[in-house]
Amino acid sequence: MSKTYFYPPADLHQYIVDYFVHWKVPAEDATLAADVLLSADMRGVDSHGLIRLSSYYGSRLRKELIDPLSPMQVINETATTLAVDAGNGLGHPVSVRTMQCCIEKARKYGVALATVRNSNHFGIAGYYAMLALPEDMIGICFTNTSPLVAPTHARKAVLGTNPIAVAVPAASSRPFVLDMATSIVPIGRINVYQKEGKEIPSGWGVDAQGQVTKNPAAVRAGGALMPLGGPELLRGYKGYGLSLMVDIFSGVLSGAAFGENVGNAAQDKRSNVGHFFGAIRIDAFRAPQEFKADMDLLLSQLRQAPKAAGEDRVYIHGEKEFEAADRAAAEGVPLSEATVKTLLDGGKIDGTPFDLEPIKVIEE
Repeated sequence: MSKTYFYPPADLHQYIVDYFVHWKVPAEDATLAADVLLSADMRGVDSHGLIRLSSYYGSRLRKELIDPLSPMQVINETATTLAVDAGNGLGHPVSVRTMQCCIEKARKYGVALATVRNSNHFGIAGYYAMLALPEDMIGICFTNTSPLVAPTHARKAVLGTNPIAVAVPAASSRPFVLDMATSIVPIGRINVYQKEGKEIPSGWGVDAQGQVTKNPAAVRAGGALMPLGGPELLRGYKGYGLSLMVDIFSGVLSGAAFGENVGNAAQDKRSNVGHFFGAIRIDAFRAPQEFKADMDLLLSQLRQAPKAAGEDRVYIHGEKEFEAADRAAAEGVPLSEATVKTLLDGGKIDGTPFDLEPIKVIEE
């Protein structure tokens, strides 16, 4: 039996802010980081939410592997581009501000692109892509990660899960929000299964010998995730190619680490993660209302497609997450028993006690 705890969003947000401030993160930066982390749990992406607060961010702040005070620095800039050095700070604040700069440039010139180097894990990529939606813009976000994915025909992790996020506004429909790892799953999902003592589905990862395994610990101990698609027979080289593409844009183009050189959570060294952001103003191409009406039509065609046997709904990318966020706002943010334990244990170590009262607890 496992338990799910539901907490008021505002209480969790304040706890996250207080936690980061405890580690000397400026309040404004702490607030931006809290926005991103809480968004992950509210949208059902629990692998990138509070489960990482103490175990990843707190651990690296405690070891002085993340600089809480480091301001972003602009390295190169043109009318439509920006290259930023994050100064080894938290990934969330620099990413929000860089995407906001992209949006400002796109307001003037139609399109803007930006890179960030010397950063750290920044949470869910979709958060940053969605910042463009209120501006009638298309948002784009890539990031590389530490090596966790074995290229096709290899057994060693060389590339990251390297997510791709694209957010596109519609008229009456919810926006299209693609937020996907280029591996079959993100490593955080493996961590969740390991913490909860569950087997992973076959095909998610390989062990140190390159054999498919259901043991999450074997993936973490010398194994690797598989690229999107899995083995070559299932065209896993497409996921491998997408991961490599993201690493080129995020790592090589930005001047950050790439491939095997990106630091991971277990190493006592800087991560030097790289990000890539883009904003596209729709009215630089056509009238936004016409574009969004056509988006509604396209999404409607997908929803109304004949359903496969036993299925009653065709989802659009982002719909499940938007609906989860609505439920979390109304009923409380769901945190797994493993996440709550991480917060409780981390609070004892860090001197930041997690003593929030849940709205309710559900046992399954």
